[in-house]
Amino acid sequence: MSAVTAMTSKDEMKAVGAKPVSRDEGARLGFRLTLPAQILVLFISAFPLLMQLYISVTDWSPLSGTGWWNAWSMWNSFANYTDLAADARFWSALKRTVIVMIVCVPAEFLLGLALATLFADDFPGKRAFYSILLMPMMVVPAVAGYMFFMLFQSGGPVNDILSALTGSPVTIAWLSDPTLALIAVMVADIWQWTPLMFLILLAGLVGVPEDQIKAATLLGANPWQRFVTIVLPKMKTIIIIALAIRVIENFKIFDTLYIMTGGGPGVATETISVYIYKFTTQDLIWGYVAAIALAILVVLSIVAVFAMKRMARAREVAA
Repeated sequence: MSAVTAMTSKDEMKAVGAKPVSRDEGARLGFRLTLPAQILVLFISAFPLLMQLYISVTDWSPLSGTGWWNAWSMWNSFANYTDLAADARFWSALKRTVIVMIVCVPAEFLLGLALATLFADDFPGKRAFYSILLMPMMVVPAVAGYMFFMLFQSGGPVNDILSALTGSPVTIAWLSDPTLALIAVMVADIWQWTPLMFLILLAGLVGVPEDQIKAATLLGANPWQRFVTIVLPKMKTIIIIALAIRVIENFKIFDTLYIMTGGGPGVATETISVYIYKFTTQDLIWGYVAAIALAILVVLSIVAVFAMKRMARAREVAA
């Protein structure tokens, strides 16, 4: 039937004097039609990056009294980057960001994987629990920050629960202590973003071939052996994607943290995003801020490239 249709269409094209379009001609036509949109997308993505690179090698700020197009007159010979390398506050903020990442991402991964394993099987009330489990992810980060700000007050629910468990009054000033404040922020982050990790890992877990699991069961493999030898290797790509997303997003943690502590007490919970925000809005040193942002962009790009290479390698092994 398709051959008859093709012959008919060719006859019709001959009747009207039209020539059939080759694949190369179709590709060139498609390129010409999408060229304006491609140029627009390139401009939208490239212009801010080039603008940031331009500003990062100057001492320009909105208070300098000159437009950004004249920022070249304040050229500082890459002094912003040398200042960045010697800025102890920057390195402290970066260290705190890495600490939050090292604690939160593995915790979210392990909890998400455990929940995904549990929800892979059917049980009574699964749909209701599934909806409840995803609710934290739907909360606006600023609202989540305010929730945990209230929870960790000296007279808040967390201390009330601890008082009930210990049998004596507990009035810990969570958000006023440098160490405890960072722990409170990490608890809030784990609470809100474990559901995202769970959702990604559950999608990968459901995609594992059941016939291989059944074959391993018939061969006498216990649940742990099946999980380690079959499930985890098949989920390697999904795991890399989930970890990469959370590592990159953890570098950008801001809303929840800023509402809870504002980076304080002092600078005890100041992560790189809060550090950049303060320099942008309070000190207005935009040239220096542009240099910081580019440095972070390079770091996150390296993480993304590493994750993509690992992902490609995992696909090759799976194939």
